[in-house]
Amino acid sequence: MKNRVQFTDEVYLEGIRSQDQKVLASLYKLHYNTIATFIANNSGSPDDAKDIYQEAFMIFYEKVLKEDLKLTCTIKTFLYSICRKLWLQKLYERNKFPEKIIDSETFVEADDIAEECLEKEQQFEAMEMALNTLGDPCLSILKDFYFYSLSMDEITAKFGYNNADTAKNQKYKCLQRLKKLFFNSNLLSYEK
Repeated sequence: MKNRVQFTDEVYLEGIRSQDQKVLASLYKLHYNTIATFIANNSGSPDDAKDIYQEAFMIFYEKVLKEDLKLTCTIKTFLYSICRKLWLQKLYERNKFPEKIIDSETFVEADDIAEECLEKEQQFEAMEMALNTLGDPCLSILKDFYFYSLSMDEITAKFGYNNADTAKNQKYKCLQRLKKLFFNSNLLSYEK
């Protein structure tokens, strides 16, 4: 049996900030069984547990990186709280809300975190919808520039524009169109 390395919460937080893969892998595995047990005890499957834990871990990871998170509880409690909130929302969406929740850990209320997560999810869906609506050549130009880091000269050559200024102008128009599509679809999703 392998001996799993376990660090302090401070070491885990620093490992996340420095993107230390060994620390990340250790933390990811450390609390998974607790979450799987909670979800199994509350009408969930192993696949549900994987999905919820992955989503909660990404929320936690992003908060540590972007907000320099200062924990007032343990990482385990924080992750458990996020997972609990996400799972209860999932049960509610499925109309399978149990009469009694069986907790395997103590938790903190994660209303703000869950709301932020749902809001981000809606924004990602709106952006995906906007990108799918955008079409070519705009979609290709924006992907080439933002995702593949092609220079304006490379984009000029690829799309046959007269010069880099023309390509830059086209990229600007495409970006404006994407923003308009995004904000229109985002407004529609909030009206539902």
